[in-house]
Amino acid sequence: QVQLVESGGGLVQPGGSLRLSCAFSGRGFRLYAMSWYRQPPGKQREFVAQVANSGSTTYATSVKGRFTISRDNAKNTVYLQMNSLKPEDAAVYYCHTSDAGTYWGKGTLVTVSS
Repeated sequence: QVQLVESGGGLVQPGGSLRLSCAFSGRGFRLYAMSWYRQPPGKQREFVAQVANSGSTTYATSVKGRFTISRDNAKNTVYLQMNSLKPEDAAVYYCHTSDAGTYWGKGTLVTVSS
């Protein structure tokens, strides 16, 4: 059984940075594509970024050039480095994989405010 646990959220000023982590427990992490999604207040959940098992990455247009997704297969962890944060980046950020079943973490809250 796969479990995903996000951490690293918090309050940051516009222009600041945060690094989110997603700890994967279970088997097969290195085989899975891993993604980050976010859900802003009052809005639907949206795709942010994905890292394939090969290490190739895909980003939403809104975060391209500011966010970087990466993975550490030795630590069973996926990261989201978020730079130049904007108020519209405020959301609950979720870790997700849909390989061998659909799994979501419980999310971590990112607040961007001065």
